Amino acid sequence: MIDATITELVPLVGTRDACLAVGRSRATHYRQHRRSPRPPSSPRPRPQPAKQPRALTELECAAVLEVLRSKRFVDKAPAEIQAILLDEGTYLCSVATMYRLLRAHGETGERRAQAEHPARVKPELIATGPNMTWSWDISKLKGPAKWSYFHLYTIIDIYSRYVVGWMVATRESAELAERLLLDTIEKQNIRRDQLTIHSDNGSSMASKPVAFLLADLGVTKSHSRPHTSNDNPFSESHFKTLKYRPEFPDRFYSLAEARSFCTEFYGWYNGEHRHSGIGMHTPFNVHHGHARAIQHARARVLRTAYTKHPERFVRKLPQPPTFPTTTWINEPEKEGTNSMTA
Repeated sequence: MIDATITELVPLVGTRDACLAVGRSRATHYRQHRRSPRPPSSPRPRPQPAKQPRALTELECAAVLEVLRSKRFVDKAPAEIQAILLDEGTYLCSVATMYRLLRAHGETGERRAQAEHPARVKPELIATGPNMTWSWDISKLKGPAKWSYFHLYTIIDIYSRYVVGWMVATRESAELAERLLLDTIEKQNIRRDQLTIHSDNGSSMASKPVAFLLADLGVTKSHSRPHTSNDNPFSESHFKTLKYRPEFPDRFYSLAEARSFCTEFYGWYNGEHRHSGIGMHTPFNVHHGHARAIQHARARVLRTAYTKHPERFVRKLPQPPTFPTTTWINEPEKEGTNSMTA
């Protein structure tokens, strides 16, 4: 449309004013009209044995395909096949020709035999009270110099959100994790077959010392699916709470400073922090069984306020935030209410 308009205007006002009128630069106009049409490309001629003596005959092509499809070579790449045949004193054709023959028959997919791993089962963990399911993980804290870190081990009860055990160390190791888990299980008086511990697939979490320890103590272990951070949501959320605190420093300049900060943080988190996931109670009160009495006390306060001024509550008697009775990691899809799902 623009080209036709310029063509009509050029005899009347000239090329410059015609291009200016339609908003096109003269350079673009001259370039397009100077360009000669590109001739259509002709299809690449297929080599014929009579004209191209280099091409394989049909019998030779069939022989090469037979070798490529043989039981010996069916799961090997053409380059590897050619190398093996050369070692045996045989040359059939180039690697490119092998690929060309396979491509013509739609056989250029993965040729190597590969193990098929079944999909990892999604972990589905439930907790209806404290010390039924724990989640643990290790997070890095920046150290005094670039690329230096301290390692924060944290174990959290998914029902109460209570941090039952933590440790700051200079390294990540299975031995340290084993020691922390053992001390925490003993402090919480965990019985055999009472507890499930969930973690991701980190080297310390999936190590044999940790696995043997949990098996000896009668603790069930659970792991997230590979590359699925949502399978360990409580630990991930907890570390975000830690690192987004206003007083969280950019880096720690000593192990003692890191431990001092975490001591103060976990004292606040367990004893003072009102957690939205547990009805705005503190993890300490939920973990040690005080939350229900506090819930009733809150309800009495609201009831008294409603009695004094019912006109201020338009819809109904106010209730304190709901206290969840069940906590899940990956709750199965079903109808249900009064549960808290990660």
